[in-house]
Amino acid sequence: MKTIYRNCRLLDGTKDMTVREDMCIAVEDGKIVKVGKDLKGDREVDLNGKYLMPGLINMHVHIPANGFPKEKETDNKKLVKLVTKTKLTQKLAKKLLCDPNMKTQLLSGCTTIRSVGGVGHIDTMIRDEIEKGKLVGPRLIACDYAVTIPGGHMEGTVAVGAHNKEEFISYIQDNAKNGVDWIKIMVTGGVLDAKVKGEPGEMKMTAEQIRICTEEAHRLGLKVCAHVESPQGVEISLENGVDCIEHGSYMNEETIRMFLEKDAIEVCTLSPAIPLAKLDPKYTKATDITMYNSEYLLEGMIDGVKKCLKNGVRVGLGTDTGCPFVTHYDMWRELEYFHKLCEVDRTYALYTATLNNAKLLGIDKETGSIEEGKSADFIVSEKNPLDGFDALRKLDLVVFRGKEYKDPTVKKNDICEKELDQYLNTL
Repeated sequence: MKTIYRNCRLLDGTKDMTVREDMCIAVEDGKIVKVGKDLKGDREVDLNGKYLMPGLINMHVHIPANGFPKEKETDNKKLVKLVTKTKLTQKLAKKLLCDPNMKTQLLSGCTTIRSVGGVGHIDTMIRDEIEKGKLVGPRLIACDYAVTIPGGHMEGTVAVGAHNKEEFISYIQDNAKNGVDWIKIMVTGGVLDAKVKGEPGEMKMTAEQIRICTEEAHRLGLKVCAHVESPQGVEISLENGVDCIEHGSYMNEETIRMFLEKDAIEVCTLSPAIPLAKLDPKYTKATDITMYNSEYLLEGMIDGVKKCLKNGVRVGLGTDTGCPFVTHYDMWRELEYFHKLCEVDRTYALYTATLNNAKLLGIDKETGSIEEGKSADFIVSEKNPLDGFDALRKLDLVVFRGKEYKDPTVKKNDICEKELDQYLNTL
């Protein structure tokens, strides 16, 4: 059956997109088969002049956590140890913690996500179930667990610590055996594990350890993305074969030269630094050290991203969902932050979160724009997102691989909504 989505204002996801009035999209067997005017089909959906655009692509997600504020701290290492104890506990954790978050991602407009650090091999399990139609969720590019050193960033939760060369190689091979799409390593520390001011990106992995991971991953045909939050970390990661820098920091001419020489990617993730730097600590539980380091990280990322954009370095966009106050339904905020803080226009921000992110992930022939032959992955909003990305906080329709989700709703956290809205109003 051919379905015609009629009378829409089309934003096609391309770099220089403009609103195209009174357009029709023809979908058949989960694919876009025609884009034009006055198309005919077996079934028609009148969009009444609403805005249709590609589904968003989020390049940085941690699936198990929802980002909601906690009344009291939990021992995440103990929890992960418990849920990975047996195959049964892993399946239970997947069903209770992860599956609902995947549905939230899709219903909030993300039709593709990349997970960059999860619990065991749950992420690839989720990906495969979605591909088989057994689970509601977006297209998933999966890393499974990340690799670091003992005491490294998120070691014991979404990362494992390797003691020697043999263990680094073994962990990379284990992930590859389970069919991951990327390898994730944790090169530096992060804001929440920093012990002093000015040290949000303390080096954890050595140059040799980074090189061991990248060489083995590349030998297996996999690219490597790395958690990095310091200038030194960015440089050492690029020097030793990392393909994609997550977060980043202040950059200089030499850093930019290495990005270009190695054709590496910088993934902008402003969402996790903003709450800890800008929101009331009575809600975030951030200490003075955390707030200081978050501000430093935020300023460094903005500086680095601006220099990358100015010099032609490829830049992607993600949320780091799962961090405090970074939920599975707020990709639209990352676009707004990118627009306002990194000073790109909204057209470029929307392009970055759709076709550009698809190109960076190597899936642009499949998705990322509204073009004939691509997967029918699109979202519909009443208002024009180019006037403000809050137009995407409540969608009228999500379509993924041709399947419709009408008037999608997700569970939201009132404190997150209120505090993050107040911050956005200051920009």
